[in-house]
Amino acid sequence: MKVSLKLPRYGMNMEEATIAKWHKHVGDTFTKGEPLYEIETEKVMTEVEAPCNGTLLAILAQEGDVVEVGNPVCEVDT
Repeated sequence: MKVSLKLPRYGMNMEEATIAKWHKHVGDTFTKGEPLYEIETEKVMTEVEAPCNGTLLAILAQEGDVVEVGNPVCEVDT
């Protein structure tokens, strides 16, 4: 099933983050808990883990893009 993964909120004051680095490419498979990409905020740089098993179908936010919390960053097939 095709699902959009959204930028999660890390901390109460987080409103946006920059996509620092993608660990996966379109077509790659991943397992739950595996790092998909890294984000950078004013205070921290952290890896965002996959919430499920799946395949990366599309990257909607490229490295260097600033994304608001709750906006989609990629599409996956679960």
